[in-house]
Amino acid sequence: MKLDVVTVFTDGACSGNPGPGGWGTVIIYRDGQVVELGGGHPSTTNNRMEMLAVIEGLRKLSKDKERIQFFTDSLYVLRGITQWCWGWQRNSWRTAEGQEVSNKDLWIEMIELVQQIGRKNIDWHYCRGHQGTPGNERCDEISVAFSQGGKPRLFRGSVDDYSVDILKFPTIEPWPEMKSPKEKVPAFSYLSLIGNTVTRHRDWGSCERRVKGQSGVKFKKSKSAADEKEILKSWGLNPASVSIKDE
Repeated sequence: MKLDVVTVFTDGACSGNPGPGGWGTVIIYRDGQVVELGGGHPSTTNNRMEMLAVIEGLRKLSKDKERIQFFTDSLYVLRGITQWCWGWQRNSWRTAEGQEVSNKDLWIEMIELVQQIGRKNIDWHYCRGHQGTPGNERCDEISVAFSQGGKPRLFRGSVDDYSVDILKFPTIEPWPEMKSPKEKVPAFSYLSLIGNTVTRHRDWGSCERRVKGQSGVKFKKSKSAADEKEILKSWGLNPASVSIKDE
């Protein structure tokens, strides 16, 4: 087997934000060899875990002279490494508003690794999370397991012996636009639907813990009690007859 480029899938997870976190990376070499990487941290953030997953992939490939394509569901990482960090670096690691850049240590490390490999040798792609893409789903499994204190077995070997259909790559699509912080609306609640059970969560961390690793789930942030009813309707439920479990 000979693939055109080295392909890397990455993901990060955090049980609470901040809270215990984990990261997962899967590398598919051009000769069909697959290497899984992963790790955890007792107190971190989701963004740092997303970044660390990419950094460890870059580190593993930093001495190779290969073209690489990265797939991640983190727009923070994608926008950061292709746009923001280079301006931050020129501005002494200050944002346009004069604030110190968050996660500066990891951005510096990521920049150094990207420069070793060569910016033109790396293609960055957005991969929607929880959409059934095997590489993304496997990285999610690894990162969640580490965030929960587990020690998942990490695969190394031929793609022929790999249980994941890793060569089923996602369709390349434009990156979604990121909302500015001014557009963010504080959450009234987070609703999740698993089976026939609707649960109301007061923070994203508890909602994420419930839906992570589950298939066929639905979840959404609400802005008000009225918005909750609209969400239920969009899920095909009757707000008047649904019993919501508070968590």
